[in-house]
Amino acid sequence: MRTYEESHPWIKFDARAVNKFSETLWMRLGEARSKCEHLAGTPLRPNVAEEFYRVTLIKGAQATTAIEGNTLTEEQVAGIYDGSFVAPPSRQYQETEVSNILGALDKIGDQVKRGENLRLSRSLICDFNGAVLNGLGAELDDKTVPGEIRSHSVVAGRYRGAPAEDCGFLVDRLCEWLEGPDFKSADKDLDFALMLIRATLAHLYIAWIHPFGDGNGRTARLVEFQILAQSGKVPLPAAHLLSNHYNLTRDRYYRELDKASKSDGDITGFVDYAIEGFVDGIRSQITAVREQQINVAWVNFVYSVMAQFSSSKARDRQTELVLAMPADRNVRRSELVGLTPSLAVQYARAGARTLARDLNRLEVVNLIRRVGPSYYQARVDQMLAFLPPIA
Repeated sequence: MRTYEESHPWIKFDARAVNKFSETLWMRLGEARSKCEHLAGTPLRPNVAEEFYRVTLIKGAQATTAIEGNTLTEEQVAGIYDGSFVAPPSRQYQETEVSNILGALDKIGDQVKRGENLRLSRSLICDFNGAVLNGLGAELDDKTVPGEIRSHSVVAGRYRGAPAEDCGFLVDRLCEWLEGPDFKSADKDLDFALMLIRATLAHLYIAWIHPFGDGNGRTARLVEFQILAQSGKVPLPAAHLLSNHYNLTRDRYYRELDKASKSDGDITGFVDYAIEGFVDGIRSQITAVREQQINVAWVNFVYSVMAQFSSSKARDRQTELVLAMPADRNVRRSELVGLTPSLAVQYARAGARTLARDLNRLEVVNLIRRVGPSYYQARVDQMLAFLPPIA
């Protein structure tokens, strides 16, 4: 009998709790699969797809470090990623924390794109921890060695990690369990659900074991991301959603971790909480993708409408004007000429009534509408007519 069996009896490696999942949780798992397939099968313009991935990567890195107290903002994290932001000396360690996570997430993403299949193992989890803590020696205690299983006792808040003498065994046992038959099924619907459950349990069990002197939470979230990203079932942007969810609901995140250990290892509460957040997040991503698709349809529609007029500088200027108008708000007439630098130059060179003639033509062809005496609106709402009808 090992020490952890008395001190941490909730660490059971028992998948039978899946049988106690509620109907609502199974419905969410089904919706998660459907929406992942929807997102993966939706084409985006190359520049939009690249920016979509960049934004989700930055959000994921900011979220997983913010949970641990890092106060760098999303804009600052974006600056670190782009090379345009350097933290002041007093916050240099926070920049290092973020850079480590960005590098680790990027590396996993590249491995996935190359088709590499990384089997979950003690060495892989240790590598993740080494990447998380790289360059942070001054911030660590003397007993913590980045990338090495701890040989001392640790406490996180009120939670004491598993006995140090059992940590190596527990990590090996966790990897064996997660790579085993409990999380595989010939049924595609069930196989997706088990993959998502497997990712959340990897996170939960690493938090329970706490196998490292520091960086356990960030390591757990990297393992979770790696399982999702490598699955072939979750698009890379969606693989960051769980970290975002944990950060946005940080108080509940810690509460669910605490409840899971105090309920004799009942995993249902934590899994339910995680999947609910994943589904909320992917709904938002699909909404953003839908807006991009409507925008593409709008651009094509504008060009097709304007094609009825003979090619001229006036037609090109009018097309540029309507496409420069934002889809989500009305624009004051006096602001229209300054929507882009190009429009500002063209209208500065044109006659005083040029803008009035341009607006009149765009109104006639129903590409814009006047709202009140001095505002105009792009008629992007016409694109909704191309959607399947629904009451």
